[in-house]
Amino acid sequence: VVYVFTDCVFFFLPGLGFCYSIINGPTNATVLAGSEARFNCTVSVGWVILIWLSNGNPVLTVINSQGAVETSDRFTSQNYTSSNGFTSELIIHNTQLSDSGKIECNIQQLSESSFAFLSVQVNGSLFIKNSTLAVKENSTVEIVCEALGWAPAPDIAWMTNDSFIDKSKYVTQQSQGSNDLHNALSILTLTPTDTEVLTCLADIEALPNPQNATVTVIFVNSTI
Repeated sequence: VVYVFTDCVFFFLPGLGFCYSIINGPTNATVLAGSEARFNCTVSVGWVILIWLSNGNPVLTVINSQGAVETSDRFTSQNYTSSNGFTSELIIHNTQLSDSGKIECNIQQLSESSFAFLSVQVNGSLFIKNSTLAVKENSTVEIVCEALGWAPAPDIAWMTNDSFIDKSKYVTQQSQGSNDLHNALSILTLTPTDTEVLTCLADIEALPNPQNATVTVIFVNSTI
């Protein structure tokens, strides 16, 4: 027999009664497309069922009496049991842009769900058309760095000989690409006084380190 009182479900068995709740819900995650995303949900002792939802759609169910019910290879789980409760870890394999959104842990009780947000990002390409440039004395040159196929649009910065260049020296424009991806075009304007190595950096949250492209600007002294 099952009785529902406010936020708890009581299962009346001979000598037993259970009220369970979510102890710790999932936390936000940002990952690169194609990698794994993991979310944990811990429920108290006496739990009966736990359902994982992605953007409102059930993707995996864990039943106390029989374990995980997996319907897709992309959504699997690992389970951990302790004296304090039970933890279900949802693993989303080969993440895609469409996976971005709300990830919910639901235990089928009134007001008993917990959610987090998944952000799937795409590391696109980055290049400077010329690997070397020769610039004469007192000449101004424009260096173009292009980032294609990113999500979201990357933050662009420039460095010279390991020092960041002031933002007033370059202009960056962002544009919408295909398949919900974004492009960025950054133009650096400078008047070299010596040979230097310039680095264009593109960064998004999911990258452990910015992607970079470099060009060597060779200063040609016109003095004979």
